Amino acid sequence: YKEGEFDQVDRVIFDLKNNPSSRRIMTNIYNHEDLHEMNLYPCAYSMTFNVTGNKLNGILNQRSQDVLVANNWNVVQYSVLLHMLAQVTGFEAGELVHVIADAHIYDRHESLVRELISRETKKAPKLIINKEIKNFYDFKVDDFALEDYQTGPQIKKIPVAV
Repeated sequence: YKEGEFDQVDRVIFDLKNNPSSRRIMTNIYNHEDLHEMNLYPCAYSMTFNVTGNKLNGILNQRSQDVLVANNWNVVQYSVLLHMLAQVTGFEAGELVHVIADAHIYDRHESLVRELISRETKKAPKLIINKEIKNFYDFKVDDFALEDYQTGPQIKKIPVAV
């Protein structure tokens, strides 16, 4: 790509490979021109990357979060993204810092949250990614697996507030 023709992901990958000490490596999906077309503004909206030694770290910024419904998804999806970017740029995945401006638990979710936090804590599984993948856009669902994943009883039909 010529300068100015990168999309955000390609820019992040290019900068991590060519200027990993930059303080400008980030994505941002909060486009004010499109907000009038959205039913909901983006909750998780930006990610900033920095490299310390051989570790790629990320800071995820989020304006709002329904903790029960979204927290586990947001943490997993951005952690996996961090691992994918680290792999294709030659780094090890480091820390993901998740900044949430307004994390909330709705009244109708309180009993469900209490039930979940009363459960026995399980060891985190290990994310396995196909090490053969060197191009970010070549990743497929089958390139990912979880090792030693343990689950508890599922809570179904969680009411979502919009």
